[in-house]
Amino acid sequence: MTKDEFIQRFQLRALPASKHSYRYQNKLKSAAVLIPIVSNETQLDVLLTKRASHLSHHPGQICFPGGKVEAFDFDVTATALRETQEEIGLPADFIDVLGQLKSYQTISGYEITPIVALVATSEHYHIDKNEVAEVFQVPLTHFLQRQHHIQVPVYHQGGHHNVHFMPYQQYNIWGATAAILHDLSLLLN
Repeated sequence: MTKDEFIQRFQLRALPASKHSYRYQNKLKSAAVLIPIVSNETQLDVLLTKRASHLSHHPGQICFPGGKVEAFDFDVTATALRETQEEIGLPADFIDVLGQLKSYQTISGYEITPIVALVATSEHYHIDKNEVAEVFQVPLTHFLQRQHHIQVPVYHQGGHHNVHFMPYQQYNIWGATAAILHDLSLLLN
């Protein structure tokens, strides 16, 4: 898939609401993540991070740059851009926001808004080692191939839910990150 094909498919197709919604008695906390699509000479890659192993929440997990919406953030896009700058040092000047996917609700009580963007370069990373252990890229085509989509049913808080997995090389991409990638692949295929 070329950069132009990606933009066209993303902008012209409507994604139904995410199937990943749960019922909570308490209000969900808002968060946003950036899905950075890096345009290389021959392919498109998805930029991902590996969380630092000393973190108390989700240590070592694979995720997108992002985090909790703060009161001073103008909107969820501002949150995703701010968090990306803080975590991997990629300034907004190198990010071309295309739009967003439907929000995803996590079992842990967050409503995550995925912001889809093209990234002009991969040469400007300055990793905050307090939050991120590693930045890496996976070819977008990996996530578009159905054989890489694994769903495992689990029982949680009185209901059955599917946990998504999309392993790539030594990386175990799962949970919210894999579910969001699943939603993106549904839109693009």
